[in-house]
This record gives sequence, C-alpha cells and structure tokens, in this order.
Amino acid sequence: MNRLTIGTRGSRLAIIQADIVKEALIRANPALVVDLKIIKTKGDLVTDIPLEKIGDKGVFIKELENALLAGEIDLAVHSMKDMPTALPPGLIIGAIMARELPWDVLITAETGKTLAAIAPGALIGSSSLRRRAQLLHHYPHLNIQSVRGNLDTRYKRLEKGDYGGIILAYAGVARMGWLDRISEVISGDICLPAVGQGAIGVEIREGDSELFAAIAGLNCSETSAAVTAERSFLRELEGGCQVPIGALAEIADGEMVLKGMVASLDGKLIFRGEEKGWPQNAQAIGSALAGKLLQKGCGSILEQIRQECSLNEQ
Repeated sequence: MNRLTIGTRGSRLAIIQADIVKEALIRANPALVVDLKIIKTKGDLVTDIPLEKIGDKGVFIKELENALLAGEIDLAVHSMKDMPTALPPGLIIGAIMARELPWDVLITAETGKTLAAIAPGALIGSSSLRRRAQLLHHYPHLNIQSVRGNLDTRYKRLEKGDYGGIILAYAGVARMGWLDRISEVISGDICLPAVGQGAIGVEIREGDSELFAAIAGLNCSETSAAVTAERSFLRELEGGCQVPIGALAEIADGEMVLKGMVASLDGKLIFRGEEKGWPQNAQAIGSALAGKLLQKGCGSILEQIRQECSLNEQ
C-alpha cells in the first residue's frame, strides 16, 4: 500500500481534521502518499433549514460513505458526533483518535460576556437541539435560535451582528485556532456534550485488513471505549430522530463514569443520570444508563419527539 485517498467534507474544519489523520498516517509510514478528496454532503448543501428538519443524523456523512463503498476513497474522516449509531453494511470505524476537550463554548459579540450575564432576550445561535434544551433549562432568559453553516459562516454572522453569541464545540474552535475568541467554556453540569464530541473517527471498508492495520496506531483505546459507551447510550434512546440527548464518558483510575441526559425540546424537563464500570464493558455501561433514564420516565419525552418527527416526515 503506497497511496491512500481520504474523503472529507469541504469546510475548513473538516479539512483540518482530515489533515490531522493524513499527517498521522505519514508519520507512521513516511513513504506513503496521502491525497484528500473533497465530497459535498447534504448537510453542507442545505444550510437554510434546521438540522432536525432535513433528515437523520447522517446528513453530514452519507455521501462520504457512498464514495467509500464505491471504492472512490480508501477512508473517510468524520467528527464522531456526526456519526449515526448504525453504520451501513460493509463499513466500520477503524480508529478513533485521542479526544480534544469535549465541552461546548460560548463566543460573544461583546468580548467576555458569559451566559449568566447576557441580557434577557439576547439572540444566541446554535445548530443543536441538545444545546438549546440544556441552556434554556438553566438560562430561560435567552433567545436561542438555529444557526447553520460551517464555523467560518457562523462566526461571520456573529460579526455582522445577527447574533449576540454563538455556541460551538471547543474541539472545533481549538482546531480552527480560535481559543482566544472564547467567552466561556460551558460546564458539563450545565450542558453535557454530544455523543462523540471532540473525537475524530476514521471509517473504512469492513474486511480491509491491510488498511485496518495501517491505521491501528491512530486509535486511542481510552477515547474509543468512551465513545463506544456514549454511542451505546444514544442507540438505546434516539429512535432515528433528532433528540436532545447528551453524554460523556470519562476514565479515571481504570474506571469509566458515563453521564447522560435526555431533555424536552423546551428544556423544561431534563432527566440525568450516571453509570460506572470497567472500560472493557463500555457498551453495556451505555445500555445500562439508558435503561436507568427510561425507568426515570424519559420515555415520555422520546415518544413526544418521535410523534413530532413522524408528522414532519409526512
């Protein structure tokens, strides 16, 4: 294997993340030639409609997966938070790289403003139901509206004055070199991150043993176990719709602690819980936490959202 082609979305952040994978592959094999192929996805092309209105969680990856299955690329690089919990037959996640900090951050037009200090009714942009629900629960005075587009586009809208602030993932902000723009890193006690947030995944064709071996060194076992637990939790609950669900697994002293959350769309009702166990039992930990929250009553929220989802599809 002398040459590989990485498939990636065309945003600046997506290319930065693909370059992270490319550089890691070349460090492991200096003779390897690695090309990038830019592929536009539905999520990139349709930017004037909220994510929950345009389809399932695969809106940022389906075209990449189709290219992978067709043999047009050798591997696809994704933000793990964009990955559906079920992959198409014939594809696997071959590696998950070490995670950047998973938190959400606030960037404001008025430097240094925090969520607590923002004036009532201030317009805050976020593309995520999860962020909106949790932030409204703690800061009901905010006016949180959907903002779509890549990070450059969202930041330009902030500069134009369309929003008083925007909520983004710390990982994307860090990779873009924007850490000096952050007004507040939002605590996980306020806003649990998206499943897989901060982690880069490498998707390959199942059975490609040579490529699997070539990318094995990119995999971080701790991050992989954490994301496995989070995705297991999500799989038990989501039902194919965009749902305000957050989760974060962390490992300390050999033990995994998984925290999870399900919220109503308006943020008035939130179910939270945690589950502990060994990292090697990551999938079972995720399933167990989902069961706990269902016992607490989060199923009522999920059912209501599924009904609304079905109406939107009709």
